[in-house]
Amino acid sequence: LPGAGGRDPLGDPQRDPLGNPPGDPLGGPMKGPLGGVSLRAPANPVSRKAVALWLLEGLFWSVVLIGGSFLLARWIDGDRWSWLPGWVLGNIWWLPALVTLATLPAAIAEPFWRYAVHRWELTGDVVYARSGWISREWAFVPVSRIQTVDKAQGWFERVLGLATVQIRTASHAGSSTIKGLDYGVAAVLAEELARRAEELRDDAT
Repeated sequence: LPGAGGRDPLGDPQRDPLGNPPGDPLGGPMKGPLGGVSLRAPANPVSRKAVALWLLEGLFWSVVLIGGSFLLARWIDGDRWSWLPGWVLGNIWWLPALVTLATLPAAIAEPFWRYAVHRWELTGDVVYARSGWISREWAFVPVSRIQTVDKAQGWFERVLGLATVQIRTASHAGSSTIKGLDYGVAAVLAEELARRAEELRDDAT
C-alpha cells in the first residue's frame, strides 16, 4: 500500500503493510503537558495533494460568498431600501470588502492547518482517524461493526487523483470519513476494510 503524501510504509521494516508502527496497535496513551492522558496522532498523514484540494474548495466558496455580497450590495444600493438605517445605505459597498477580508485569509490558511491535523490508521480491528482544524475529532471505529465501505470522488478530487473513504456502521455516531487520500490508497484501504470486516463477522458466528 503506498503511503499518503508519497511515503511508502512497505519500505519501512518497523511498520506493517498498512503503515502502522510495531507493538500495541494504537500505541497506548501518552502523557499530556499537564500530566493527563492525551491521544497520540494516528500513524498516517493524508496526501499532500489534499492541501490543493482544500485550497480549491475554499477559494471556490470564497468567490461564491464575495460575488453574492457584491450582488446584494448592488441590489440594495440600486433600490435604496428605505427601511435600512442611513449609515448602512451610505456604506453598503463596504460589505463585499468585509466579506473578502473575512473569507480569503481563512480559505488560504485552512488547507495547511487541516493537513497538519488530518491523519488515519488501520490496525487489525480498529480504524483510527483524526480530522478538523479549529475543532478536532478523533474517531475509533471497530472493524467488526462496519457495515459498508465506499469510495467517493468529488469533482476537485477527481482532478487531483484523490478520494474519500466513507465508513458506515449501524450507528451514525460510530461512522467515519477519511478525506484527502490518494486514489490508490483509498482503493486498497476500502478493500482491506471490507475484507477484515467480513472475516471478523465470520469469526463471530
